[in-house]
Parts: sequence; C-alpha cells; structure tokens
Amino acid sequence: MAGLQSLQSVQFVTVKGRRMAVLSAEDWEALIDWLEEVEDLDIVRQARAELDAAQGDRKKAGWLDWEAVRGELE
Repeated sequence: MAGLQSLQSVQFVTVKGRRMAVLSAEDWEALIDWLEEVEDLDIVRQARAELDAAQGDRKKAGWLDWEAVRGELE
C-alpha cells in the first residue's frame, strides 16, 4: 500500500478526550517506506540541481570521485 493510501486508511479514536489516529502495523510500515522514498527523491533533486548549476562538472558540484572514496565504504 502506498503512503497516501496508508494515510487514507487511518481510523480515529478518542481516548480520555484526546483524538488519536490508528493505523495497522502494515500501513505504518508502508507510510514510513513512502516517506523515506520522498526524502530520497528530494536528495536526488537537490543533487541534480547542484550538478546542473555546475554545468555538469561533478567536481564543481562538490561530488566526490568514486575511486577516491571507494575504499572507505568497503
């Protein structure tokens, strides 16, 4: 289920005068996955804008050279 569908599946209850939202665990996990994807897309858009501003020059955009950092990730 997509994040938006998860939000639409919310049920509301009132407990001790407080209104609360109730989601199934599966819907909650789908919502978290969706939010993470939205964050990832935002990161990609920002990186693309920086690359475009640097006219495609990855170094000017602040990108690291893969070969230079590869060993740090292994």
